[in-house]
Amino acid sequence: MKIFIIGAGAIGKALAVALKLSNKNVVLVRGSVDDGSRSVEKIEVVTNDGAKLEAEIEVGTFSRFSALDGIIVLTTKSFGNDNLARTLEAKAKNSPLVILQNGLGVERPFIDRDFPEVYRCVLFVASQAISTNLIRFKPVTISPIGIIKGSKANLQSVVEQLNSPVFQFKTETDIQTVIWTKAIINSVFNSICPLLEIDNGIFHREAQVLDIAKRVIAECVAIAKENGIDLEADEVVERLLLISKSSDGQLISTLQDINNKRPTEIETLNFEIVNIARILNQENAVTETKLLGELTRMKSELSRSN
Repeated sequence: MKIFIIGAGAIGKALAVALKLSNKNVVLVRGSVDDGSRSVEKIEVVTNDGAKLEAEIEVGTFSRFSALDGIIVLTTKSFGNDNLARTLEAKAKNSPLVILQNGLGVERPFIDRDFPEVYRCVLFVASQAISTNLIRFKPVTISPIGIIKGSKANLQSVVEQLNSPVFQFKTETDIQTVIWTKAIINSVFNSICPLLEIDNGIFHREAQVLDIAKRVIAECVAIAKENGIDLEADEVVERLLLISKSSDGQLISTLQDINNKRPTEIETLNFEIVNIARILNQENAVTETKLLGELTRMKSELSRSN
């Protein structure tokens, strides 16, 4: 089965190399450019143990394909999902869709357009572009994939196709709990790290920064519980510290986006939690989460206006 990876960023390229080295039929599709181009590019991935992996990957744009018949994997930023759903509706409506994106509600545009199979993956990896086709890749643990819309049998088939020794996936029956846990953690990483202009390791190195993270986590966990998701703040903090320790020196994606004058995913992180709190009449309970989101949004807008 052909695997189309939408998005030629650090995650998409790392996944493409991992799959190609596992003898999978993989194509990398640029999500933000559609100039009709097609090329074969050599992409190199450096793993956390110092191993260097490389593969030649077919890279194209949407207009090169009349249809995308296979597994569709989204590694693009979630702010483009409305436009992407319209594009994929014409080319890949009947292909299983696997969303590798941060945040809450990122699958909504595809559900609204009645895609028959939609799966969510929660990524537990760190990936950063060193240069155009050189990627630093650090897995933290196996990344789970669960059902938003689809069947258990098809989920198992999708996971088997995507799993590899370098970039590992597994099935997950309670994906919503995992989505919320990671969204809360990302609301911390993707606001505090860009505002401090610091790497992911700051939380296990600096107690004062960890204290801020704990306050944000407590706010968000309370909203998750109100929304029917049973989380414990201490467990989320432990997960945050695990990621922080394993990604010392790694820059969070939002800081990379701000540095490169690109839009960020903060709307589907801090602000989506604030929106859910508002619906629950609990907006006053997420003041620090909201403030950090607002400051990150301002920083992003200022970077792009200069």
